[in-house]
This record gives sequence, structure tokens and C-alpha cells, in this order.
Amino acid sequence: MNTSSALNLSEDQLQQIINQVIGEYCTDANVGKKLIPIEASARHVHLCQKDVEALFGEGHKLTPKRELSQPGQYLCEERVTVIGPQGSFKHVAVLGPARQDSQVEVSRTDARQLGVDAPLRESGDTAATPGLFLLSDNGMVQLKQGVIVARNHIHMTSSDAARLGVQDKQEVDVKIETDRPVTFHKVLVRVKDSFHLAMHIDFDEANAVGLPSGAQGELVA
Repeated sequence: MNTSSALNLSEDQLQQIINQVIGEYCTDANVGKKLIPIEASARHVHLCQKDVEALFGEGHKLTPKRELSQPGQYLCEERVTVIGPQGSFKHVAVLGPARQDSQVEVSRTDARQLGVDAPLRESGDTAATPGLFLLSDNGMVQLKQGVIVARNHIHMTSSDAARLGVQDKQEVDVKIETDRPVTFHKVLVRVKDSFHLAMHIDFDEANAVGLPSGAQGELVA
């Protein structure tokens, strides 16, 4: 890296570099450990193009606001209100690009407030899940299904997988040392060369362990 020139990095790009440097910097205490950056995901919505147009107008394309840690993924300018049988959340983030099917990812606490029994699922596995309504300033759609609590999981490349000694779809244990240390069991490994190494947990999990910014977990099994 040429440190003598201006980088003009976004906040997410800067955090990626920080996480990478932290992960590669080995103190005596960390020698031999398999460390993984941890990121907390807030409630958010993925939309198919049909629902994008129903909510924001015919021919509308999602508008990128800033890049996320996973390459090709971005936070959109668009926001929606999520309406369940017992409650709602306004200004919920929409993530792009558009997907094949719309999906709402919430925490257990969110699901209770909405009044839906959202199952724990891998992203994209929405069969036989609850639905709800999505509202924008321009329209409303009813999702017949698609509300899930996302399984905690690790994004990694094939080289990461080889270095860490794991395979795609494997379940592993990850230990996080905070003021309230915990080991997450059955964490799903997802391998794709376009991924960036990171473990994703939801805000319920992050708050339960007091997750600090820039935290890392240790793959222990």
C-alpha cells in the first residue's frame, strides 16, 4: 500500500482495511489463532425488482448510497416501513442489488415487536416463512413470505477457507472475547471468492455480548 498518497476511502473501505490489518497483525497472544472480524447486521430488507417498482415506481432502480463490507453489496437511498400484525418499523434500510425474491431480515426482538414468528434461516431460504407489508411514499406491497432471523454465518474466500481449514456449508464454533465472552456454535461457513472475510451476527447477539467496534472472533472448531 502506498501510504504517501491520499486514499480517499469511504468509511466502509477504511473499516475493511482496519479489520484486515488487525487480522494480520499477530501479537504473542494471537499467534496460531484463527481470527475473524465480527460485524453486526441491523434489520434490513432485500427487494426483488418487481417489488422495487411497486414501491418506488415503474422502471425504478435501487440507488446506491454507500458500499457494504461484502463486495457488490450496498446500502440504498431507499427506505421502507415494515408492517407486521402487531407493530411496525419505519425507515428500514434497503440493501442492494435487487434479488430474485424479497426478504426481510430481523432479530428475534424485532420479530416479537412485529408480531411474526420468524424462523432462524440462512439468507435466501424463505420457503414457508411469515409475510408482512412493506410501505413507501409511493406504494405498498404484501409479502406472502420472506421474514427470517438470519443464521449467524461467516463470509470467506476459498483461500480463507484453506487457511482456516474449513469448507463451504460447514458449521463451526467461534469464540468472542468481550466483557461478556461467549462461544457461538453451529456458525455457518459460506465460501465464495467474491466474499470478504467477516462473521455476521444480528443486533440481539451483538448487544448480548457487548460487541465492541472492530471486534474479532476466534474459530475454535
